[in-house]
Amino acid sequence: MANYVLVHGSYQGGWIWQPTAEKLRAAGHRVYAPTLDGCGERASQIRHGITIATQGKEVADLMFYEDLSDVILVGTSTGGLVICKAAELARDRISRVVFVDALAPQPGERVDDIVVRDPNRPQVTTELTRGPSRDDLENRLFADMEPELRGWAVDRVTMHPIEATDAPGELDGFWSQSWPATVVRCSLSSNPSEAHQRRTADKLKAEWHIMESGHYPMLTHPDELVGLL
Repeated sequence: MANYVLVHGSYQGGWIWQPTAEKLRAAGHRVYAPTLDGCGERASQIRHGITIATQGKEVADLMFYEDLSDVILVGTSTGGLVICKAAELARDRISRVVFVDALAPQPGERVDDIVVRDPNRPQVTTELTRGPSRDDLENRLFADMEPELRGWAVDRVTMHPIEATDAPGELDGFWSQSWPATVVRCSLSSNPSEAHQRRTADKLKAEWHIMESGHYPMLTHPDELVGLL
């Protein structure tokens, strides 16, 4: 039995991992898929001060209070930033970090330095949050999903805390160490780029896998993803 902690990305909550988590649990593993502060069912808690550092500490605290060890810490999309910070804060509890189509900025780098945004599809922005429009979700981000799954996912999307996506320098401690790591590249996804993910794999001397899927394989290809995890 392994211990898995699955960390979601922007506009998501722990719900994004539901099909994958169910299959891992059915195989006998212990699985946690927390919803980060200000996201998902916790969106009503949005406020200033939710950052990569505070979300990373949340995940590190979860591992402490659940007394977890030998954790396979998995992040997708901007959840890659969160697992970097959480791993740094809970070094002795981590057996492997896994980046599933995830961002892993180098020191001083911002999310906007990595993600290529379509100027024809501007994000919805408030003082505290930003995210895609429903049209963008249905016709671009979730376009590769079956209609029923697409509708289920779109209904659960929430805007993401702005301060939790742009924090250059907060991952320096992660990159100053070596980690057992795996990088899973989703070949039908445009962000983050293959070049970015190959750089992550090279820096970490990580195992490298390619899935023929879009950005959300935990929903669309759970069996294949579980096999890799």
